[in-house]
Amino acid sequence: MKKLNIYLLFLISTQFIFSQVRTVKELATNWKFQKGENITAYQTNFDDSKWETVTVPHDWAIYGPFDKEIDKQHVAIVQNGEQVASEKTGRTGALPHIGTAWYRNTFTLPQYEKGKKVMLLFEGAMSEPKVYLNGKKVGEWAYGYSYFYFDISEDIKEGENTLAVQLSNKEFASRWYPGAGLYRKVSVIVKNKTSINQWGTTITTPIINKEMAKVNIKTNVSGENIHLLTTILNAEGEEVASQKTNTKFGDEFVQNIKVNTPNRWSPKNPYLYTAKTQLYEDDILKDEVLTRFGIREIKYEADKGFSLNGEITKFKGVCLHHDLGPLGTAVNKAALRRQLTILKDMGCNAIRSSHNMPSLEQLELCDEMGFLFLAESFDEWAVPKVKNGYNRFFNEYAEKDIINLVKATKNHPSIVMWSSGNEVPDQWGTAGVKRAKWLQDIFHREDPTRPVTVGMDQVKATIESGFGALLDVPGLNYRVHLYEEAYEKFPQGFILGSETASTVSSRGIYKFPVVQENMKQYDDFQSSSYDLEACSWSNVPDEDFVLQDDKPWVIGEFVWTGFDYLGEPTPYDKSWPSRSSYFGINDLAGLPKDRYYLYRSRWNTTDETLHILPHWNWEGREGETTPVFVYTNYNKAELFVNGKSMGIQEKNTATPQNRYRLMWMDVKYEPGTLKVVALNNEGKPVAEKEVKTAGKPYKIVLSPDRKTIKADGKDLSYVTVSVVDKNGIECPTAINQLKFKVSGSGIYRAACNGDATSLELFHLPTMKLFSGKLVVTVQSKTELGDIHLKVTGKGLKSATVELNTVN
Repeated sequence: MKKLNIYLLFLISTQFIFSQVRTVKELATNWKFQKGENITAYQTNFDDSKWETVTVPHDWAIYGPFDKEIDKQHVAIVQNGEQVASEKTGRTGALPHIGTAWYRNTFTLPQYEKGKKVMLLFEGAMSEPKVYLNGKKVGEWAYGYSYFYFDISEDIKEGENTLAVQLSNKEFASRWYPGAGLYRKVSVIVKNKTSINQWGTTITTPIINKEMAKVNIKTNVSGENIHLLTTILNAEGEEVASQKTNTKFGDEFVQNIKVNTPNRWSPKNPYLYTAKTQLYEDDILKDEVLTRFGIREIKYEADKGFSLNGEITKFKGVCLHHDLGPLGTAVNKAALRRQLTILKDMGCNAIRSSHNMPSLEQLELCDEMGFLFLAESFDEWAVPKVKNGYNRFFNEYAEKDIINLVKATKNHPSIVMWSSGNEVPDQWGTAGVKRAKWLQDIFHREDPTRPVTVGMDQVKATIESGFGALLDVPGLNYRVHLYEEAYEKFPQGFILGSETASTVSSRGIYKFPVVQENMKQYDDFQSSSYDLEACSWSNVPDEDFVLQDDKPWVIGEFVWTGFDYLGEPTPYDKSWPSRSSYFGINDLAGLPKDRYYLYRSRWNTTDETLHILPHWNWEGREGETTPVFVYTNYNKAELFVNGKSMGIQEKNTATPQNRYRLMWMDVKYEPGTLKVVALNNEGKPVAEKEVKTAGKPYKIVLSPDRKTIKADGKDLSYVTVSVVDKNGIECPTAINQLKFKVSGSGIYRAACNGDATSLELFHLPTMKLFSGKLVVTVQSKTELGDIHLKVTGKGLKSATVELNTVN
């Protein structure tokens, strides 16, 4: 496929409905939870009074404890090139996610009347859910990442109803921490039998120009003698167009509505419209759905790459697993917003959901905040990577899972590409080629407007078999040395870096001598933050930067990963304790590593970046060579140690590192002040930054990301905790044990220090600093009032911060 044109206006993200015709009841509270195999909890009269009371979304495993026996495996990780099996620990986070558990909820539907249509919607349940209503099994699903629903119209009762859900997580079912439980929302939808079907709205824009956009809306419905009125509202809620139709094609209305002078959606201008769809029967309103969408045009063209609204755009993307660090996998919109805010400042413009369906909340935020999105489906097809993985369900469920993915999310303007798989072993042989085509055809049938990719790591095999040639977008995971050959032999005329870098580092940890290494290990189980260490199959960031900058046919990259995640502690998956990744540009607490500023210096084209590493507290290294790197958007700078010039460095093309970093390799350590002065092209100073040697830790400093949060019982404030010396200089090597106390209209939710080897539990109100910092997460209650967080530590001056709540 040499050219693929895609015109779009996008989707059904959240449905907001007027209560007189449709009710959506989120089942968030009143849940009872218990782990155990031999329980008959599906029975209506089952006594759950002694079970734990929880709110949903909920992850039962995140509370620990960490234990290497939980996920110890004797295995060779084939996709990492391993030939000989060895003992692996921490591969799935060393958290107790394996086993069976039950959730029960007793609820009423105040506006329910007999004869209504009732749907039970799950946005994610980990995993293999079996669902019972009033003692009767109403359905089951397999894939823990999928959205699914059941029609329970015949089983719901007026008054009290009992919902029971059984979930089972098998061992050897994941390559990373999958979480456990009802980790995404559960809702009951009550509507008339004459109504708009679930995920029944499809919005595209086949024509867009400056003067107008043609908005094509297909609405799938149930009912006869009906007509449809659709009104399009702008971002301010003002009507800009409307159309009424009573012509139905089968079960579908088709409307073409003109929007004058459209505001086009993009990362720079994430403008959203709303389609208000009203279904009438004999002039009586029977249903109403609001669908948010964006008007935009996308194209993929040979030798040009990807364009958005006519402008060539490179993907400056990151991959994200679905866990939220110390919160586990329980979805939280405030936590997702914080992640995206951090990435936006870095200059990131794209997200890849790795390697599974994204949460609807994540997509809503990407629509609002302006991120392009690569929505992925599977990590496995028919050939297993892990014993109890998705391969067990592929033949029966793959098509159903793709249909639900596309129908539930296709109106999101952020989504610009689908992925049917990641590093699947099916890349070998003709059977895999046929599966790749079968899956791509399903995506095309359900959504003809977007291309499909696969993250390929067996590039030679896919060249030979034709696997890579049939894809709309050939995605290469690493293999930078094969980009040229892939471009020459694949027919599409462009290459996507679907997964790049896999550089490993630990925030604030630096190792000597400073040399580029693969799979380097140290006695403390950390990796160097000089950002020169990668894995046996991967590379450092600069090698990808060269391809992005020099090859117009490379349409962008998705870095592995934006944030550290639980599980996959490469290169320490044979070592204990290590229970989370080192790949993140930001650590598990969401604190930026040095690498963050390397990407920011290249990706954020509007703001200044000037960052020095390492820290300057090296007692015992006096007089020893301690290289200094500067990550900056300026081309040259001068370095000073205690006022003495170390010379001027200028970016050059001698090596990939010289092209993107300023490096003083021969600096000798002496305590004091490290200062860098950035110079413009004329050699004049334009900016400067200092790093000073700190004394002993003296007092605690608190810095919340948000001082005002909503009193909804869900909102979060992330408070960065650090210690400083008597002169207010941050202490970068401090490891003090701290304690946390939250009072007022909030609760202590979790803490995290970003140390991949820490076995301290996130939900207990105490933790050690790591490289001088940690983050405390405070959650609101449902009543208004002030929240007070107090942090104390032995021998340190304590600190308190006040947060406010609003409706």
